[in-house]
Amino acid sequence: MGRHREFDVDQALDAALCVFWRKGYEGASYTDLTQATGVERPALYSAFGNKEALFRLALKRYYERFLDFFPKALEQPTSRQVVESMLRGAAELHTRFQDRRGCLGIHGALVGSDDVEPIQHALIEARADGEASLRARLERAREEGDLPATANCARLAGFVMTVLHGMAVQAKAGFDRATLDGIVDQAMMAWPS
Repeated sequence: MGRHREFDVDQALDAALCVFWRKGYEGASYTDLTQATGVERPALYSAFGNKEALFRLALKRYYERFLDFFPKALEQPTSRQVVESMLRGAAELHTRFQDRRGCLGIHGALVGSDDVEPIQHALIEARADGEASLRARLERAREEGDLPATANCARLAGFVMTVLHGMAVQAKAGFDRATLDGIVDQAMMAWPS
């Protein structure tokens, strides 16, 4: 019979998510993780496996709990509303928490040694999936006449994702919500009508 866990797995996962969000995958040490979760290393291993497995669970939770604005934005009636909703949602999220600004996925992929290549690939794939979803929505908008027939949906989706990712980096560097909202205003001026 296994030992009864003496900690709440969900609370520990939430605490680990915050550490990874603040420090990135490589920047988060086991000491950081054990201090934040209040769980000793052997118990963390037992509950979650290794650091990579813990990060992947934290990333999944991040996408479910914090990036919910992205799929909701895809449901907006016009391409302009889709994009503005995404950008405004990102501006809000990137500045919501003073102790973990920016985006877990972006910060986790920016810096990394060869040892963390599987994590970087997972983050790249997640971002590519988001871009593909946006591109498909923009293609639908073009077919419906909401975008000009000449609109290059792949380029538009790439543009939006570049702005989203840049906002995450700037938020991590200290940009406030008003500044990010100004960037959204500027980006929306470039949107085709």
